[in-house]
Amino acid sequence: MDEEIRTSRYSLIELAIALAVIIAGSIYFHGGYVLLVVVAIVLMVMLHELGHFIAAKLSGMKVTEYFFGFGPKLWSIKRGETTYGIKALPLGGYVKIIGMTNMEEVPEEDEQRAYRSKPFHSRFAVGIAGSTMHGIMAFIMLWALVVFIGVPGNHGAEISSLVPVSKGYDPAYQAGMRAGDIITSANGHKITDFTQLASIIESNSGRKVTLMAERNGVTRAYSVVPAPVRVNGHIEGRIGVLITTPTVRSGVFGGVVSAGEDFSRVVSLSVGAMAHIFSIHGIASYFHDLTSSKAASKAAKTGNRPESIYGAVVTAAQAAKAGIGDLLIVLISINIFVGIINLFPMLPLDGGHVVIAIYERIRSRKGRPYHADIKKLLPATYVVLSLLVILFVTSFYLDIAHPVVNPFS
Repeated sequence: MDEEIRTSRYSLIELAIALAVIIAGSIYFHGGYVLLVVVAIVLMVMLHELGHFIAAKLSGMKVTEYFFGFGPKLWSIKRGETTYGIKALPLGGYVKIIGMTNMEEVPEEDEQRAYRSKPFHSRFAVGIAGSTMHGIMAFIMLWALVVFIGVPGNHGAEISSLVPVSKGYDPAYQAGMRAGDIITSANGHKITDFTQLASIIESNSGRKVTLMAERNGVTRAYSVVPAPVRVNGHIEGRIGVLITTPTVRSGVFGGVVSAGEDFSRVVSLSVGAMAHIFSIHGIASYFHDLTSSKAASKAAKTGNRPESIYGAVVTAAQAAKAGIGDLLIVLISINIFVGIINLFPMLPLDGGHVVIAIYERIRSRKGRPYHADIKKLLPATYVVLSLLVILFVTSFYLDIAHPVVNPFS
């Protein structure tokens, strides 16, 4: 036992040294954003598995392993009946619960603690626990986003900076406007976004425009005459400002409602996007991307294609470089996408276990629990697994050969 503890400690020290080298190398080669994203994804993976772990433990199931990665074991430690550890291939994580199928041999004394021996509600809870954790993570990040950082609002257009139209001529500044002012109306027209304001300014070259703008909660009126500027052969008005969409923050409790609304919207958009990707048209488009360099480059510009884990890390790293808000948006999207796709009703995904639990509940009679014959599902499972491998390999190829254009540049 002492020898096992010493070996575990040495392995942990070696792992810590390796991680320190990786972190130092990432910082030295300016890969800090990538490292940040990788750490975030590792946490997401392990929190997914933690959902299964907690649900299984609360249901009285026996959990023998809780690991990050697959393949050769790098480090492990046993606490009680569960071994925790890290394996060499960082391709996900897993929780081993005994008796997940009727094909697995379980010691007679442990049969009552096997997954297959537990009631429907326990098996159902374990099946959806991983996706539930993704939903919880996405909701918490959405709440943090709307409360601490803010999201684009539909109330006015904010002056991000003042830029003279020509030397010594700055209409907005001379009228008294400053960076941070939020323009709410122009010539009596309510402004809901910056493109609407730009259109009014551009079309009123040399004519007075009355702007209403908020500053520190106080609304003032400003009279500005847009200066004429020739753009592509046409005269357009300019007032010497750069404008953007203002951000809106919610209160701590109001953020719960806002996050819930945004969560529902992102889930709806994600389901629609996945329905498109796996539709006949979507599959045909994806195949066209694989066989046509021109089509692949076009898809890379629009971002309208599935990304591999490599592509997702690159996109998230670009978002992190742009700002914490953009990073949260990408991580929220990843969590919701993974949570939904993981509930696809086929093994080896969690949704397969959920559907089997529902089917067994329907077929069961009082005193006679029904257990599905998993052997009959193996051919379909292998097909799904093969398709997942193909999708992983091909999307990885596209992300290397035709990387998605940085949307945060």
